[in-house]
Amino acid sequence: MVPMETTYEGPITLTRKGLGFFSPDPTNRDKKDDLLIPAEWTNHALHGDIVEVVRAGTYRDPAGRMPPREAGKVVRIVTRARDHFVGTLVETEGRILLEPDYKKMHLPIEVRDTAGVAFGEKVLVALNGWEPDAEYPWGVVEEDIGKAGVHETEMRALALGQGFSSTFPPSVLAASKALEAHGREQIAQEIAEKATANGPRRDFRDAPTCTIDPADAKDFDDALSVRALPDGCTEVGVHIADVSFFVRPEDALDREARERSTSVYLVDRTIPMLPTILSNDLCSLNPEQDRLSVSAVFTLDADANVRDAWFGETVIHSDKRFTYEEAQGVLDAADGIMYKELSTLHALSEKIRARRQAKGAIEFDTPEVKVELDAEGKPIAIHLKERKATNLLVEDFMLLANEHVAEHLAKLTSNGGPHFQSLYRVHGLPDADRLENLAHLLRVMGYHLKLSGGTISGSELNRLLEEVKGKPEEYLVKTATLRSMAKATYATKNIGHFGLAFDYYTHFTSPIRRYPDLVVHRLIKAHAGGAKVTAQEMQEFDAIAVHASEREVAAADAERDSVKMKQVEFLSTHVGETFDAVISGVNDRGLYVEERATHTDGMIRIKDVGNDYFEYDEKHYRLVGKRTNKSYQLGDPIRVRLVAARIPEKELDFVPAES
Repeated sequence: MVPMETTYEGPITLTRKGLGFFSPDPTNRDKKDDLLIPAEWTNHALHGDIVEVVRAGTYRDPAGRMPPREAGKVVRIVTRARDHFVGTLVETEGRILLEPDYKKMHLPIEVRDTAGVAFGEKVLVALNGWEPDAEYPWGVVEEDIGKAGVHETEMRALALGQGFSSTFPPSVLAASKALEAHGREQIAQEIAEKATANGPRRDFRDAPTCTIDPADAKDFDDALSVRALPDGCTEVGVHIADVSFFVRPEDALDREARERSTSVYLVDRTIPMLPTILSNDLCSLNPEQDRLSVSAVFTLDADANVRDAWFGETVIHSDKRFTYEEAQGVLDAADGIMYKELSTLHALSEKIRARRQAKGAIEFDTPEVKVELDAEGKPIAIHLKERKATNLLVEDFMLLANEHVAEHLAKLTSNGGPHFQSLYRVHGLPDADRLENLAHLLRVMGYHLKLSGGTISGSELNRLLEEVKGKPEEYLVKTATLRSMAKATYATKNIGHFGLAFDYYTHFTSPIRRYPDLVVHRLIKAHAGGAKVTAQEMQEFDAIAVHASEREVAAADAERDSVKMKQVEFLSTHVGETFDAVISGVNDRGLYVEERATHTDGMIRIKDVGNDYFEYDEKHYRLVGKRTNKSYQLGDPIRVRLVAARIPEKELDFVPAES
């Protein structure tokens, strides 16, 4: 009997030249063990596709550009990573092609039905197939986005390219219309029936309550109440919009929210998970209005220890909508609206944060880039958002609520029973190989990272982050450290949260913009005697966790690309000027640099580094001139001149200023 060939299943990685790589053992971090899949053996697979692969012996490059390497061959495409692509319509040699925006799509798509769209337009194309003997895959135009290069077109293209649309399907629009007509009446009826003395919805309308959000926020999904108790303790309520009152399992709103899983925050707009009648009105905890909420209510002693906690349905009435700046102004002046309440919250939050840090929670505090646009969408300024004490105050209480809700649900589900599942936000220990690479990189830059048994403590990372504070390479070190960490994801199995040093953690505080929070609210209600979460629904929790994690990454990519595009557009008017930068990456192609003021990154190609032949010293992350011995090393400050800005590609080209 001939033994069956071993088949491996997993994602394929493709280079821009169509060369494939596949890992037979995903747990093995050594990329040298990956199988090389020549372009002619990829069987029309595209980057990220789940494929079946068999070993195919040793591949010898006919051109002699690569050493012999163990190869693989794709025998079947299990699932496509993407079936829609955004790009620009062009005509080449009599054929209509889509030039995809997605950089990891290594070839164009033949467009067989343009739906009357003209060349030069950005479109959304559905991938329909790829005949065995065809040069390119083919598809049809599903949506005309607009003229390439126009602000509105490019922002919509970024979102659609990641699968997010600003428009809702007819079933959701119909549900929204019904809520516009009857939503306020439903709130009033719910309060009248259930916010009674012995009702299931506790009434917090007499507790001093406020929201604290960014100045441009349109939806307010969290509020804080605070009142002193006779025994010297303080009651703090973390009140979260009761989205689950309006969005019921498997209705049109729920199906769409689950598919989207998250809101998307581009540089100039929000693409909401829920229609605006809910996100900006009925669910938003607007000031001077009675609103339904699900709350985590804590009794805290003078040292901010949790003496008691309650979780359930509430009704609140926000007395004041603060921006972060307004609330900070009250604290700084020690006077103003709700000063007593804000100062109490501030004092407690500092103690909560200190305790969290003492446990080893990692304090990255990486600054966020803010791009200011004019009315036409053109960038006019770029700066870093300042995190004030009020930002930290809100964050501290949201983390407190998320932690204790997770622990509450874990205890209730630990003995089985009718609600045996929960959703967690988990963050595993960093991978040992990545930590070793980080430690080596830091040693080259003059920093020492103490590892123990292939892992690291949060306090050691905090020591490093404190050491680099205020130095030119601070942002680079923080970014490199973040990249070495595991990614936080959603899961039904709790493994704790390494970055926050929590044994239990979930997402509870943002159901307007995150679907997992909505699921957690339903669980809280179910355990408190409300509508049961069925066994069938809980069996879908694993799928919800995977999908929500994937959509979170897609949203983050769209958000990052929108900022990067505007950074490049902003600097495109400064071509020829010089800037202070730091070397953020080094490889055999050249230097990656990050401009200091705007945190925009670009590249110095190796041929432009200087009047010498530069070689890549991989061990020390540097380029070294063969004749002059001049070196450019990771983390070095460098003065650069901008020579090109390609807005569609979101790329900048620099050269050393002295060249």
